[in-house]
Amino acid sequence: MKNYIVTFKPDTTDSEIKKAKDDIIAKGGSIEHEYTLIRGFSAKIPDGPSIKALENSPHVENMELDQEVTTQ
Repeated sequence: MKNYIVTFKPDTTDSEIKKAKDDIIAKGGSIEHEYTLIRGFSAKIPDGPSIKALENSPHVENMELDQEVTTQ
């Protein structure tokens, strides 16, 4: 299971975001962190339909692997 950062478009309703989180949890994933400055969260998402559903959602603005970032 990989960690992803999922951000939603500004006009996405709270209920649409909750539905996405509930789907992840129902498929065996978990919500790791909910952001306050942006509409989104980080989550452990199982490979398969949950990832494709989020990627194809009209409410999702961006989805990327959550990974460590360093500076030189």
